[in-house]
Amino acid sequence: MIEIKVKTFQELTTQQLYDILQLRSEVFVVEQDCVYQDIDGKDQKALHVIGFKDRKIVAYTRLFKPGDYFELASIGRVIVSQAQRQYKYGYDIMNASIEAVKTHYNKTEIKISAQCYLKRFYGNLGFKEVGDEYLEDGIPHIGMIYKK
Repeated sequence: MIEIKVKTFQELTTQQLYDILQLRSEVFVVEQDCVYQDIDGKDQKALHVIGFKDRKIVAYTRLFKPGDYFELASIGRVIVSQAQRQYKYGYDIMNASIEAVKTHYNKTEIKISAQCYLKRFYGNLGFKEVGDEYLEDGIPHIGMIYKK
């Protein structure tokens, strides 16, 4: 079981920010062998949904209100540390993120840019594919929308 907290950028401690950036780098840059600019100047506008296990960050997403990233509210940088994926924390962090969008932005329609190999995972959460596949940082992605 993970404990999930939602924080603004200003509420993050320096250590939490460091741990989040380290986890994002471990997965998106090293594990996925993708050279890209993860620190993109958007974290300051985002809400950060953080999953803790034994006080260590093991899962994470960032949320944007409509207009800050996409026209709709959005969830991005969805990540679970490799060693913790067997526990299905991706579902926990995404369900908490969907709820946080509802609570903080009063929105029930959410857009994501999903890596194509995760279409089924996001589909299980209620997201539907929209548009054609495209490359983002050299990795196949597809737009997906959640509506409740």
